[in-house]
Amino acid sequence: MNKKVLIISASPRRAGNSDLLCDQFAKGASEAGHQVEKIRLSERNIQYCLGCGVCNETHRCIQTDDMAELLEKMIRADVIVLATPVYFYSMNGQLKTFIDRLVPRYTEISNKDFYFILSAADTRKKNLARTVEALRGFTEDCLEGAREKAVIYGTGAWLQGEIKSTPAFEEAYQAGKKC
Repeated sequence: MNKKVLIISASPRRAGNSDLLCDQFAKGASEAGHQVEKIRLSERNIQYCLGCGVCNETHRCIQTDDMAELLEKMIRADVIVLATPVYFYSMNGQLKTFIDRLVPRYTEISNKDFYFILSAADTRKKNLARTVEALRGFTEDCLEGAREKAVIYGTGAWLQGEIKSTPAFEEAYQAGKKC
């Protein structure tokens, strides 16, 4: 079955370690015949949530930036990849801001397969548990029918490109092929 795969890369660096893992996932998914789109949050205009509550009634944000378009893409996707570098044992600000801005239509992001991609200088997967739990808090507690398919732990990669020599590089590719 041809699926719509949406990859959300929160890497602030083009070709940063988590961004490279996204590319590997995309390569595998494309080779498997899926329609793949990668969004780099650093290249989008996404403002912070104002917490005004207007969207609770209107299902539209009062801000005019790129979020309405991105929300629509998430609703239409079959598979969503959330990728982040791990800074001080949590997702980075770009991804957190993005997730916060999903409020107007998050109830429409239902019955999706989710993959989480993390990259970190830390070499121990267990130290990324807080980040994974934060992502699960969003998907499991807020999204109806969300299915976590895999977590790709890109550990031990500090310098840009170091991820290529870790097992996560191949794992991301294989996860894309199997999505």
